[in-house]
Amino acid sequence: MKIILTQEVSGLGAPGDIVEVKDGYGRNYLLPQGFAIAWTKGAEKQVTVIQRARAAREIRDLGHANEVKAQLEGLKVNLTARAGNGGRLFGSVTPGDVVDAVRAAGGPSLDRRRLELPGAIKSIGSHQVRVKLHPEVTARFDLKVVPGK
Repeated sequence: MKIILTQEVSGLGAPGDIVEVKDGYGRNYLLPQGFAIAWTKGAEKQVTVIQRARAAREIRDLGHANEVKAQLEGLKVNLTARAGNGGRLFGSVTPGDVVDAVRAAGGPSLDRRRLELPGAIKSIGSHQVRVKLHPEVTARFDLKVVPGK
């Protein structure tokens, strides 16, 4: 089955890629989850739109990735979350929360799917967060979760 990916699927490809997959995998998982659309000649024209959007959002090259890495590693990122007694959070910190905190701290706009959190962040304190900016560049920064609200 030939499909066009609309989101990044690990081990398969990036948005806009046209890939061949087993019929069941495409029909039962990728298409219903919205990770892909069925390939047609008309849909193939949409690939250019998807790839143009991806290029605008993506890190341009290795040099740009290193610039963003330096900017992230010099950043003090604080995230305010509701916490109870003993430092336990009500809920947990999501990748979207981290992206918003980085942007609020004056950092670059990141894709939440590229963040690697150290498990579920459910307590106040300092946590190490990794961001895969480029296949060869991974940035690390400290996220300080403080009680509030």
